[in-house]
This record gives sequence, C-alpha cells and structure tokens, in this order.
Amino acid sequence: MDRVKTSTLTGAEIVVRCLQAEGVEYVFGYPGGAVLFIYDELFKQDRVKHVLVRHEQGAAHAADGYSRASHKVGVCLVTSGPGVTNAVTGIATAYMDSIPMVIISGQVPTHAIGLDAFQEVDTVGVTRPCVKHNMLVKDVRALASSIKKAFHIATTGRPGPVLVDIPKDVTTQSCEFDYPQSISMRSYNPVRKGHAGQIKKAAQLLLEAKRPMVYTGGGVILSDAAPQLRELVKLLGFPCTNTLMGLGAYPATDRQFLGMPGMHGTYEANMSMQHCDVLLAIGARFDDRVIGNPAHFAQNPRRIIHIDIDPSSISKRVKVDVPIVGNIPDVLDELLKLLRDSKPQDIGQWWKQIDEWRAKDCLRYDRNSTIIKPQFVLEKLYEVTKGEAFVTSDVGQHQMWAAQFYKFDRPRRWINSGGLGTMGFGLPAAMGVQLANPGATVACVTGESSIMMCLQELSTCKQYRLPIKIINLNNKYMGMVRQWQQFFHGNRYSESYMDALPDFVKLAEGYGHRGVLIEKPADVEPVLKESFSRKDELVFLDFITDQKENVYPMIPGGKGITEMILYEDL
Repeated sequence: MDRVKTSTLTGAEIVVRCLQAEGVEYVFGYPGGAVLFIYDELFKQDRVKHVLVRHEQGAAHAADGYSRASHKVGVCLVTSGPGVTNAVTGIATAYMDSIPMVIISGQVPTHAIGLDAFQEVDTVGVTRPCVKHNMLVKDVRALASSIKKAFHIATTGRPGPVLVDIPKDVTTQSCEFDYPQSISMRSYNPVRKGHAGQIKKAAQLLLEAKRPMVYTGGGVILSDAAPQLRELVKLLGFPCTNTLMGLGAYPATDRQFLGMPGMHGTYEANMSMQHCDVLLAIGARFDDRVIGNPAHFAQNPRRIIHIDIDPSSISKRVKVDVPIVGNIPDVLDELLKLLRDSKPQDIGQWWKQIDEWRAKDCLRYDRNSTIIKPQFVLEKLYEVTKGEAFVTSDVGQHQMWAAQFYKFDRPRRWINSGGLGTMGFGLPAAMGVQLANPGATVACVTGESSIMMCLQELSTCKQYRLPIKIINLNNKYMGMVRQWQQFFHGNRYSESYMDALPDFVKLAEGYGHRGVLIEKPADVEPVLKESFSRKDELVFLDFITDQKENVYPMIPGGKGITEMILYEDL
C-alpha cells in the first residue's frame, strides 16, 4: 500500500485533504454543528468547491446527478441527526440505481454517542439498508484510510453509495496525515474478468439463435460499456432494447433499437423479449417493472445469457442458462473476439415478425387535440434540443413519456430515479448535471406534484446561476396515481387531485428566475425555442396539459410482459 505522508493535521483538515487527493470538484451540502470544523477547512481552500443546497435531500440528489452525468464520484456533506436523516431518501435513491457516491456525515462527539445527545441519530444503523457500505470513524488515525476505502468501495464492483460518519471531536483531534495512494481489502475483491468457458458458451448460443434479443440495463452505462455494446449489436444484426436505466447505451434512433421494455415499454420490445429463443441480458436485473410476472415470463422456453458484475443479481428473479460474472466491458471485449470472424444465423424472418409488431405504432396519441398533449411537448423538446440535452426527470407519467419520446443516442444523458422512484429527484439532480457539464443544455422534465417536493432548490439555482430549463407537465393531478385509480380503483381519485397549486410563473419569478405559462399546442414549439435560446437563465415552463391523458402501453401489476393495455384497446 503506497502512502503519502505529510505534517500533523486535524481530522477536519484530513477530510478536506482526502477530498483534494481524490480529485473531488464539488461537494454538495448543508452545514450544521457536527461538521462546522470541516466547513471551516473548506472555507480556507479553493480546490474543492462547496455547493450550498437548501435541503439535505437536495444535496444527495445533486451529488447523484453529478455522478450519473459524469464519470466521477458524487460527494455530499451533511450534519448529524436531521441532517443525515433528510439525506436518506437521496442515499436510497443512489443505492437502488447503483450510483457511486460518498456521503460524509457529522456525528455527536464520541463520548456522547448512545446518550440521546442533541441531534444524535444512529447513522450507521439508519443507513445500513440503503448503502453499499458505511462506517463510524472514532479514531482520527483511521480517518484517511476510511475515506480512501469509501471511494474505493463506491467505485469498484457494482457501484453504490458509501457513508463515512465522523464524530465532531474526531474532526478536532490531530495526527500525522498518512494517505494511501491505493488500497486493497482482503474481504472485498470484485471479479473483473468473466469465465472464459462461459463466454465461449454464450458466443455459441448467440451464433445459433434464430430469434435473438439483446436486453441491457444501467450496468452498461455505469461501466462505460456503450461502445462495446454498439459494436456487438451491429456485428450480430440483433434487435436491442434498453431498460429505463439503460437508455442511451444503444442509439434510440437506430433501426435495431426496439424501444424500452417493461410496464410502459413498447409493444415490439415486450413481444420480442417474450418470444425470443436466446436472450442476452447485459447489466440488467430482470426487474419487476421490466418482465412483469416471472411465471408468465417463464412460459416461453428461451436460453438466457446474463452478464453482470454482481453475482447476487444473476438468477435472482429469473433462472439463467449461462451466467457470466465480470466487468461488462471486459466480458464484451472477450465475447467480441470470439464473434468477429463468425457468422450468425439468418434472422430475416425474426425481423419480419418484429416489424409487424412495430407497425402497431404503440406510442401513438391524438395529435389533433386542442389541449396540450404531454407527448407532444416531449417530441418538441427533442426537436428543439436536437436530441443533445441532458434530461433529468422526476417520477410519474412525465418520466415515462420522456423515456418514450426523447430519443437518447448517447449514455449519461438520461438522468432519473429508476429503482426507488423518488419524486423530487429531478431539479436537484439537474443542478448536479449542470455543474458536471458547464455550458451544456440541461432540461428537467417534471410534474406539478413532483416539482414541489424539492422546489426550494430554485434558490440554489439562483445562487450558482444554473440555467436549467424546467419542463413542468401540469395536469393538476398526481398523474400516475390518477391513472392507476382510473384503471384499478373504479375512478375513485382519492387524494390525487391537486386543488391548491401555486402560480408557478410567479413562484419562479419570486426566486429570481423567468416563468412562462403555456396553454395552447401552437405555443409549445415557439416557447421552447425562445426559452432554450436563453443560455444564462433558468426558465420555468408551466405547460397546462390534458388531465385525462394516460401512459400507454401499460402492463397491470401482476400481469405478464405481453398482457399490455394499448391506446387502441380503449
């Protein structure tokens, strides 16, 4: 273990020096008593910039968005007690989507732990279910190595958030700063190289397939394996689908892309998933929102190859035939070596069947409506931004429409909460995305319910001059809740109607931003163009959309992947 030794430093100084050593650019946080010495040290230097959010949940989401839109670790800093409990939702969001983050939390002094001290909470206990790892550092001499371990664990194997809890007195104690340049842990050694024999089996199955399908998830994006995926799909000529978390791994504008699978996936993607004879799953986990009822999915015989860095994800919900544990780019490199000089089966008949499914045009909607259709807004957003924007979203109908209608051709452009489904994620995540990509076009697609969850971050956007464009699809309902109540609860819209909404234009103006109300379809495109031309302003676009519009296709809970409700069925 190589180390860098320097003079005696306090714990607070050590924290900042560790962040500098790790190349951390931004820390998202909110000060409080237990972390004031750390904040004091941040103030004394300018290599690590601090972004002051207005709620600790915003700090975690912003660090998360920063990480997703870059190749870096997101870092947030919160105080003890309510500071860290406020951040838990954001930590859990990152955990569910395997996002590399380091959370530094303050804790009451070591002598007060367990005595119900002011602003004390068992942070390690509270966060244990929603972090990859966490640790309470009671000895200043262990602080530097603990932070190094946090960054190492967060970024290797299946990524995830790691929390380091630091008592206040540890930040004032001193020791020699002894920082490891690299680290190895006997109990933690993720596999990188896939088993050669299994990769050969996979290659053979792919070459024999008559109805193949490539199904990929967020793991392809997190491991930066999009180039290998694109080469593989083009080489074989196979159809490809990306999950909600995997959009952009394969270009959405390419003919071989069938759209997103699952509950609100396309008809052609779902039918191909169900009726293929060989399924290549890469960095995906057969989530309940993707395959629906596992028993239904298992009715059709198919051979399944599953590549993933996390062995616990393989055969967790669906039994697979060829498991390959390893780092996705490494495994795909080996697979491509075996396939480049080989010729797959003629799958012309399979493509003919897929094109028949595709002809259903399952995403169509009423384009002649006099009321703004949300799908229309997303189509125009795609056109106006030329498909080059970073798009964050909150959770609900607007999220699904964004996934369906904004064609992502590159990875790390679609930033959303998939596993946890966190309302309030969109705006603070967009802040992190904008800071990670200064000068880039960043749009936050949200709804009137979601945006109010973390609306206070408009103040942060003003302070740091973040020119995010907020696309608020306002139907005055909790849209996805209302849709489910319509289909499965006899049109009883229990507590889903929002009858006390603010004037979003005035609200945006109150925070020092520009707000625009759009009520006619003819105004959608001109307003989008004008707003995105304002490169230095945050613009809040409040689109009044059709209250009765639903997301189609839709698979009811507990049903199979082919048991879709389509627009044409109504």
